[in-house]
Amino acid sequence: MTRPIKQRTTPLARLIARLSIAASVLASLAFPVFAQDGTGPLPENAVERSYGDGWVCDLGYRVEGAECLALDIPEHAYPTGRSYGTGWECERGYQEVSGTSCNPIPIPANAFLRSYGDDWQCERGYRQERDACVLIVLPEYAYLTEDSSGTGWTCDRGYAAVAGTCMPIDVPANAYLTNASFGAAWACERGFFEIGDRCDAIVLPANAYLDRASYGSGWNCERGYEPLDGACVAIDLPENAYLDRSGNRWSCDRGFHLSEGACVLGR
Repeated sequence: MTRPIKQRTTPLARLIARLSIAASVLASLAFPVFAQDGTGPLPENAVERSYGDGWVCDLGYRVEGAECLALDIPEHAYPTGRSYGTGWECERGYQEVSGTSCNPIPIPANAFLRSYGDDWQCERGYRQERDACVLIVLPEYAYLTEDSSGTGWTCDRGYAAVAGTCMPIDVPANAYLTNASFGAAWACERGFFEIGDRCDAIVLPANAYLDRASYGSGWNCERGYEPLDGACVAIDLPENAYLDRSGNRWSCDRGFHLSEGACVLGR
C-alpha cells in the first residue's frame, strides 16, 4: 500500500495565502467606515468646512456617526452651534428648566428684565424682598441710592440715620462734617483737638508746629528741639554726633559710640 505524498508549502506560498485572505476580508466590506469628527462623504444638513478638510453640521444639527441629526430644541430657544451640552439656549426672558424646556421668567410688579435677559431687578424707588419689589419708604432729609442691599436710601449731608429717620448731626464749634458713611460724623479743625463732644484749641509751645496726626498732643517740636514737659527744649548736641532724620533726636557719628552722654571713639 502506497502512502499519499504530502506536499510541502514554501514561504512564498504561505505569503500568497495570507494576502488572499486579507483581500477577501476587504472585499467583504460593503460600505466604508465613517469617522465621528466630520470626515467622509458630505451628509444631509451639513456643509464643507471653510478651512481644512471635512464638514460640519448645519446650525441646529449635531454629528452622530456619519450623519447630522436634528437637535430637539424646545420652544423659545435657539441653537448655539456648540458640540457639547444641550446645543441650545433659552431666548431672552426665558429660563432653562431640567434641560428640556424654556419657561418665562416671572417678573414681579415694579421690576424689569435685566439687559442680559436672564434675571430681573427692581425699579428705582423699590427694593427686592425675595420674589417681590417693595416700595422704599423715604424719610425726610434722605435720598435714594443705587445700592440694592440695605435700606435703599441715605441721609442728606449733615444728617445721620437713627432708627429709620435722618436726625441732624450736632457739630461742635471749630469742627466740620466728615461725610463718612461710618465712624466719626465730625472732626476738629486744624489747630483744635477733640475732648468729649467739643473741640479745644491746641496750646502751641515755642519752637513747635501743628501736627497733622489725629492722635497725640497735636504738635511737634521744630528741628533741633525735643519735647520735654509740654515744651520744646533745645537739644544739647554733643561732639561727634548728628541729628537724625526727625530732627528731634541725635546719634553718634560712625566709629563713635555713646558713653555717659558723650560720643567716644572705639568700642
